Amino acid sequence: MRILLVEDNQVLSEGLSALLRGSGYAVDVVSDGASADAAIAAESFDLVILDLNLPEMDGIDVLRSMRARQDKAAVLILTARGTPEERVKGLDLGADDYMIKPFDITEFEARVRVLLRRNAGLRSSLVSFGKVSFDLTSRTFSAEGFPLDIPAREVALLEVLFMRAGKVVAKEAIVQSLTGFDDELSGNAIEQYVSRLRKRLGPHGLTVKTARGIGYYLEKLPEMAE
Repeated sequence: MRILLVEDNQVLSEGLSALLRGSGYAVDVVSDGASADAAIAAESFDLVILDLNLPEMDGIDVLRSMRARQDKAAVLILTARGTPEERVKGLDLGADDYMIKPFDITEFEARVRVLLRRNAGLRSSLVSFGKVSFDLTSRTFSAEGFPLDIPAREVALLEVLFMRAGKVVAKEAIVQSLTGFDDELSGNAIEQYVSRLRKRLGPHGLTVKTARGIGYYLEKLPEMAE
């Protein structure tokens, strides 16, 4: 899941970005409204965490511009502007949730999870494909009730494939989902992760197939096919 954090308070920005990255999300950070508007127009995000009091372009204008382009990314407004009028305005313009500073970190994390789950069209935090399940809350995979020991980067890749199980995911979309502006991930690295995932998933009836020249998709092995 890829998140854009728009916050001009450097201390808060660094703290939240570290928290989100520690949870396995790819996080991009900008500190002004104009940069946020340009990033949202150019890139694809699952969630935008948006301050309102921003230099160069107000957060409300960023939100208005975003929805005018029919960008469907979830938006969590995070601001000190907490009057009922401000909240109503933000929600009416297309924000999905609104938190007032200061806020509780555990509540913030929970709201992020809920918005990402809702934006993916899921009602439950547990998603299953074959014998394997993915818990969006803990961001862990399990097979028949037993946890799978998968490194963080491979978890992130498997999550992208799992949420689109049976459908081809373009290699470019995978790279974009797993990296931020300042990260680099080569096609060879993706192939290595895919190869490792095949070995981990094989005993549990799943594999990662290659759509040559396009990308990858998750598939049940013959004995698991319905």
